[in-house]
Amino acid sequence: MFCYSDFLDVSSRRGLEAKASIRQPRGIALSPRLRSIAEPFAVSTQRGARIRTRLRPTGEDEATLIALGAHLSSVMGRDLAQRCREGRLDVRGRSASRTRRKRAATKDCTSRWAGAITRTSEDAWHLGYRNLGATADSLRARVRVIQRRLAISVGQRRGGVEGYASVTERFNKQRRLQILQAKLDDVGARLTEGRVSVCRGGRRLAQNRHHLEESGLSLREWKKRWAAARSFICADGDADKAWGNETIRWHPDERWLELKLPAALAHLANRPHGRYRLSCQVTFSHRGDEVAAQASSGAVRYDVFYDPERHRWYLDASWRLSNAPTPPLDELRSRSVLAVDMNAGYLAAIVVDRSGNPVGHPLSIPLVVACLPATTRDGHLRTAISRVLQVAKDTGCGAIAIENLDFMQARAEGREHAGRRPSRGRRGRRFRGLVAGIPTVRFRDRLVQMAANRGLFVIAVDPAYTSRWGAEHWLDVLKQASAEASGHHSAALVIGRRGLGQRARRRGGCDSTPPEDRKERATNSAVQPSSDTTAGLPEDHQRKPRSSEARGRLHQQRKTQTADGHLLEDQVAQDRLGPAAEAGFNPAQRLGTVH
Repeated sequence: MFCYSDFLDVSSRRGLEAKASIRQPRGIALSPRLRSIAEPFAVSTQRGARIRTRLRPTGEDEATLIALGAHLSSVMGRDLAQRCREGRLDVRGRSASRTRRKRAATKDCTSRWAGAITRTSEDAWHLGYRNLGATADSLRARVRVIQRRLAISVGQRRGGVEGYASVTERFNKQRRLQILQAKLDDVGARLTEGRVSVCRGGRRLAQNRHHLEESGLSLREWKKRWAAARSFICADGDADKAWGNETIRWHPDERWLELKLPAALAHLANRPHGRYRLSCQVTFSHRGDEVAAQASSGAVRYDVFYDPERHRWYLDASWRLSNAPTPPLDELRSRSVLAVDMNAGYLAAIVVDRSGNPVGHPLSIPLVVACLPATTRDGHLRTAISRVLQVAKDTGCGAIAIENLDFMQARAEGREHAGRRPSRGRRGRRFRGLVAGIPTVRFRDRLVQMAANRGLFVIAVDPAYTSRWGAEHWLDVLKQASAEASGHHSAALVIGRRGLGQRARRRGGCDSTPPEDRKERATNSAVQPSSDTTAGLPEDHQRKPRSSEARGRLHQQRKTQTADGHLLEDQVAQDRLGPAAEAGFNPAQRLGTVH
């Protein structure tokens, strides 16, 4: 199995971006040749819930939903275009802009529909602005790498930076640098002016319109998907209204769903006050009691959308949760943890007790997401996380330890990076494909959400040297317990020990006196649990730099001392044979040779 961590240099392995409420602590400095290792931290729990159920509308219901989605989509398009033309605004400007746009949108729909539309347009603009900033950061990283390598002659090396291998490659990189700088100037100008372009429905689907044969779609199928992607049926909740929402209302006992129709579609209403009730019953089979409780006591937001690939309608109910306090690390470390190392194709997991020792056999949980549709990938991810949580519950673990990893720098620099990991050729393309296919951030977010529902918490640790130290110190130990153990399981063990506050590397050697079975025990070198967060981690040893003038010199050999500790004056004369030039010396006589 391919291990992506083997191709990462230490500068490219960054941590997962902590949420705004979390402040990562300072790192612990190691030796001058090793980068500092950040302390582990507990990831904050989820702030909202979103539950989905399937709708089974009749033909009349489906026609009404399509008409409502198309009407609101047109209003949404005009409002989003107006917001993009306004550009960057301050707090007062955003408030005034939304008031004007909401007043204009209310003419074509109700005030509550207009409120959801203006809020969605504002969120879409800010998302596009953040994406534009991420594009600028990626371009700056690529330009910086190329400029650093162009400053060195062909075939030369200066420190850790290596020049290009040939004149041809250097010339091509100079041209690429000009292209990247032109793109960076354009993106920088757009950021300054606040010119953000948002494609409702997605740019990929819009580009498929010009490549229908390559995408395997007919014009009719493409139009159907395009209309479904741009459809808008969303209503924000209101705690002061009946069942938590005035526009889209779901009754938890009678199981009916009603929608408030705009004035232009009032002729389609089958209930008083311009409302339409679906003929089918709506039931939340998963966590339905939570949806019913929230609808009875608070605000609930509803989203109705259509999946053209499956030909199904869905209803999503979402609401905001109260901020649950995250327990301190000392409390989470009082119990064993389940350490998980994410790789391409599967999750390597192992249970680690509070003392940092492996418990039981290593586990391998399949997670295949490459070349799969988004919905299928999400289903595989949920299945793998469910198995992880079940193992943690069965083994009595209180937390799950994962790597604080997101590949942000690897994705930003792309093929321009020149380090230990491959960047060019077939191996470079393979590595970039694996990085793009590993859902590190999605796995983290989904794990935190699903773990909170089971009363578990997530500990994020620094990913530095987990694979190296795991293979060096723990792989042989795990091989004795299970023949299926691999380097990924040893890396997971290092992740678990680091989350518990233990040192990643084992203490030197085992007991010099083996037991009766003549097998040394690795647990003899385990570190005992401690409340100190720095317990078990290597200390900062200040190494004296070696003088460059001492290179090539012979080391001065010391003479052997006697048992009493006094250095003999003439070691050659007292303990060894005399010099060959000594007068009357005959080697044959000393060896006892008879002539």
